[in-house]
Amino acid sequence: MAKKLVIVMANTDPRNGEELGAPIFQATVAAAMEYEVQVLCTATSGQLMKKGVAEKLFVKPGSPKSVYDFIKDAHEAGAKFYCCSPNLELFDMKESDLIPECEGIIGGAHLIEQIMEEDCKVLTY
Repeated sequence: MAKKLVIVMANTDPRNGEELGAPIFQATVAAAMEYEVQVLCTATSGQLMKKGVAEKLFVKPGSPKSVYDFIKDAHEAGAKFYCCSPNLELFDMKESDLIPECEGIIGGAHLIEQIMEEDCKVLTY
């Protein structure tokens, strides 16, 4: 049985708040179940790793919790968030622009190597 879950948020569009709930919630649940959880935000969802973006987004209109609050919950449960390296140029970001919950920047080769060489499962959103 795999001990690691990699969640790739590639097609999850921050402009559509309800798309953000499931992957972040599942990251929280898996981390609470003591699985090693990594969430890679790439493509459009890479914007979530930029300071000030997730704070303004809500899974449901009128919700008191922002998407950033859900990211903090997942992080506190043990999930690790990463930004895909091409997102820095794509969204004019520097490493200093990333939220504190972002563990770092990884590239495609690192992700593929990790998935192929380790005992893990992958969910893609």
